[in-house]
Amino acid sequence: MQKLSNKFNQINKYLVAALILTIPLYQKFPFIGVPGTFVSIRMEDFLVLLSVTVFIIINFKNVVRYAENPIFKSVFLFFALASFSLLSAILITKTISPTIGVIHLIRRVEYMSMLFIGYSAIFNNRNNLSFYVKLILIVVFLSFTYGLGQRYFEWPIIITQNEEYSKGIALRFVEGGHINSTFAGHYDLATYLVMVMPLILNIFFFIKRGVGKYIFFVAYLCGLWLLVNSASRIAMVSLLLSASLALLLTKKFVKAIPILILSILFIGFSSNLIVRYERLFTIVGDEAKRIFSYQITSVYAQGEDGLERRESALPTPTPLPIFEDRSTSIRLNVEWPRAIRAFVKNPLYGTGYSSITLATDNDYLRALGETGLLGFISFALVIAWLVLNFIKIYRESFGFEKVFLSGIFGSLFGVLLNAMFIDVFEASKIALSFWLFMGMALALKVKKYEKTI
Repeated sequence: MQKLSNKFNQINKYLVAALILTIPLYQKFPFIGVPGTFVSIRMEDFLVLLSVTVFIIINFKNVVRYAENPIFKSVFLFFALASFSLLSAILITKTISPTIGVIHLIRRVEYMSMLFIGYSAIFNNRNNLSFYVKLILIVVFLSFTYGLGQRYFEWPIIITQNEEYSKGIALRFVEGGHINSTFAGHYDLATYLVMVMPLILNIFFFIKRGVGKYIFFVAYLCGLWLLVNSASRIAMVSLLLSASLALLLTKKFVKAIPILILSILFIGFSSNLIVRYERLFTIVGDEAKRIFSYQITSVYAQGEDGLERRESALPTPTPLPIFEDRSTSIRLNVEWPRAIRAFVKNPLYGTGYSSITLATDNDYLRALGETGLLGFISFALVIAWLVLNFIKIYRESFGFEKVFLSGIFGSLFGVLLNAMFIDVFEASKIALSFWLFMGMALALKVKKYEKTI
């Protein structure tokens, strides 16, 4: 029996390794189309299903351990309230197609199942941790290589930004465009890098000397090139803040200042990113001028001595040239108001998954609109329990585990910041990897041990 258990644990180790590699690197080629939507079932979904099956076999006798864990309880609570939201949308507000709504719910369950998979992978064998970190390096190097191929050698780009592209149509990079690498969009690539680069930078400073130290530094530079060429404004800010937080936790911030400055200077190599920042600042400046600009007008009133001239500072809007940033305008004028209207329509349960289309570009407003206040609070509870546990584990850990946890803590902060402008928890490559890494970090609370990479 013990031999069988060890065999399944070994299978589980390499299944998780396959997930770490396949999720970000396997491009989004459709396998089975879902009627009524351009979302498809893909090959990695079967890998996830296989991983969940093995997890259930391994942990069948340990159900109590998971059922009593506050974080896993909050996950089950979220699933329950999301299901109530779905029923409310189907039976009461009638704002969704039942089939599409159920598919969206299954997707969320699939994504968050990775929390259990990641936890189990490290809980059963903590020596797996350094092995998985090395696989993350491989992902960054291969993503960088493919990004170079897209930028300079016309390697194909597969994205899912609309129904036609989601069929797996191969595109080519055009000057002024964004690098997607193996991801379905440049925002997905940027968010993944925000998730792994604080960890890579932390481990670089943890390693004292040797070839490994330089490998992590080169990996950070490769990731930085990809991030800059993805031209994601929020991701660049998220990286600087999340990396700074991770370095502060390991007391390496002062030593890392030159590298952080180098990261900022890298922005100068991307004319596309500079233009996007300038456009944003122009919009903010124009809006400020519109609000605070006043024109002094002359007001004439009839007095006892005849016509009397007086100056009046009545606000008169000054016409300004219209300058539009497309992504900002869509968020402010279409997507965010749509999510708010959905929330107002049913504040407790929202209007159901898929009711506000595939994009909101703000995961918090999306959660409020689709699952209402109860769904939003239950999801926030999962994140809150993660943060509280990470703080506790951080205080009790040391060595490589402390460095890993600090990097993941910074990653969590960066992803939550990105979620203000991107639907990160609905993007499969991001959500699956995010919950997988969070589960790994969560498993470090079991016992203390020191491991070098």
